[in-house]
Amino acid sequence: MTQQLAAAGVDDRTLTGAVRDGVLVRLRRGAYVRSSQWNQLKPWERDSLRIHAHYESTGGTARYSHTSAARLHSCQVWNCGPLVHVITRYSNSATSSGTDVRTHRLPLDPSDVTILQTADGRDIQVTSLERTVLDCARTLRLDAAAVIGDDALRKGADLASMRKMLDESPVKRGSMRAAAVLDALDGRSESAGETRTRLLLRSFGIDGFEPQHELLTRSGLFRADFADPARRVIIEFDGKAKYSDYGPTDQALLAERSGENALARADTQKRPRTA
Repeated sequence: MTQQLAAAGVDDRTLTGAVRDGVLVRLRRGAYVRSSQWNQLKPWERDSLRIHAHYESTGGTARYSHTSAARLHSCQVWNCGPLVHVITRYSNSATSSGTDVRTHRLPLDPSDVTILQTADGRDIQVTSLERTVLDCARTLRLDAAAVIGDDALRKGADLASMRKMLDESPVKRGSMRAAAVLDALDGRSESAGETRTRLLLRSFGIDGFEPQHELLTRSGLFRADFADPARRVIIEFDGKAKYSDYGPTDQALLAERSGENALARADTQKRPRTA
């Protein structure tokens, strides 16, 4: 933050030069990060850092919503852009300023807001998990909203409560879109890739596949991303993230190949779905 840098003796001229020379990256007015650190961050980590930069530069008074709330709830977010989303009753609120901010003027019941903690223990206001899913469902494409919604269900969001909230909401814009998203959710999907694969199968009119279907093989219990027991066919989403999320890639690939061999002995057909 600019105040912290000023306290360390770094003035505006030095900051401008550091940005020009590629030493610092300017996230927003008053917020900077070292280029070396920024370049090592994954895209979703950069998006989260932008939210925290907004939090710091606005004094922690904002209420975060939509995809920003989803990120703060640690939900998976796919293909939603880097904008910071805040919800407020006043369009000229100090928290809504900046080209990196999307402000939403919407009714907000006290029960729709929850308090999370920053890494250093400070309060940060966000929409509840259920309200976050509904807001995203009203505004995002089906697949992007379903990725967030599926993960929210795994984190404890209640589908019945979301349906009730949608029915009782005074906001009608996007209601049909949101209802379609809720109908498409399935908390058994464990990744954005699995959610998108499930929706793709549905769009092709392919049914009969059960998410996270367990199969007993000679090597033990195997859990398929999707399985059609009647036709003895499974589908696996083989995205790169699938391996990197579960330990060193070479070990994950070895375990995957062992599973394939066990399935072959079990006479089950496997259909890969590649990212």
